[in-house]
Amino acid sequence: MKFQNIFKMLSPTFVSAPHSFSQIYDPCSGQYVNINSFSALNMSVPTMKAVRVHRFGGPEVLSLEQHVPIPPLKENQVLVRVLFAGVNPVETYIREGQYSRLPELPYTPGSDAAGYVHQVGNAVTSLKVGDRVFVAGTSSNTGSYAQFVVSDDTYVFPLHERLSFAQGASLGVPFFTAYKALILRAQTKPGEVVLIHGASGAVGTAAVQIARAMGTTVVGTAGTKEGMDVVSRCGAHHVFNHNHKSYEKKMVEHLGTGFDVIIEHLANINLGHDLQMLKPSARVMVVGCRGAVNINPRHLMLPEASIRGVALGTSTPAEWSEMGAAIVAGIEAGWVNPVINQEYTMDEVQQVHHDIIHSKGAKGKLVIRVVDE
Repeated sequence: MKFQNIFKMLSPTFVSAPHSFSQIYDPCSGQYVNINSFSALNMSVPTMKAVRVHRFGGPEVLSLEQHVPIPPLKENQVLVRVLFAGVNPVETYIREGQYSRLPELPYTPGSDAAGYVHQVGNAVTSLKVGDRVFVAGTSSNTGSYAQFVVSDDTYVFPLHERLSFAQGASLGVPFFTAYKALILRAQTKPGEVVLIHGASGAVGTAAVQIARAMGTTVVGTAGTKEGMDVVSRCGAHHVFNHNHKSYEKKMVEHLGTGFDVIIEHLANINLGHDLQMLKPSARVMVVGCRGAVNINPRHLMLPEASIRGVALGTSTPAEWSEMGAAIVAGIEAGWVNPVINQEYTMDEVQQVHHDIIHSKGAKGKLVIRVVDE
């Protein structure tokens, strides 16, 4: 029993007694192995399976590794046993080294996850071991493509049982970005007309649901029939194909008016058109951009409209708390329903990083299945 207690402290995923005192539970393989097969490092530092990046570059730099040390826990942090990890476009920019804040190498990508609380720091009072939770970020914007992730309790929230863990892993960047863009930055009001430009992706579907729940008239665009159907099911009042010629003109003619708020996911392509569809005091929220763009500022002058950037990573603790409370309430009320496009295994991490950028016609969130539920 004395040795069993020692083994239990060494392994975060220890769940039952080993077959003999000469065995220890390995969280990476999910099996008991002989003590003699473990090195001194493995005996002293709990390890896990995780995706690692040792140099910046294309998807090929992503590697799945065994026995990666589990980060130590600080007093205000939570250790979550990950079942699903969410994948976001920003993680491909970081992997390429094309981002304003880059992590030190090597690192584990990802900031969104869902699973069970495995351990809490001494200062954490809002969560306990065994709670279903979703992780909406980490202080380093890394770490979730792994069997365990450590995050400040600021970014960890309870996951209602009406959502699956795959859906839980789809909440962080998409729903918090959409909420910040619509509520905190644009200060959208009930009764306003909102355009979600590129509404079939993860942030887009989240924005449609939030905008509909708050009583706005919601217009969404997508590039395929399947994407348009997803946007409609999320609650958009009107849906248009942004690959059709002169679709901007058709939207305004159909509505008989312009837009109070535009959520823009591809500003380098659409921003010039956005500025020609604005109502007085309109706000264009730039959520995504993949290059430079030329615009005519005169389009902003007469309506006294504005263009505003949105960056989830600059949110204050108070804003994280507000966003989390609103999203958790939306889950409980039934209007927060993340859309899952496709699940991948950890072995397919290179493929998911390719697909999230190059696949035609977004239809919700891409997630990595770390452990079967």
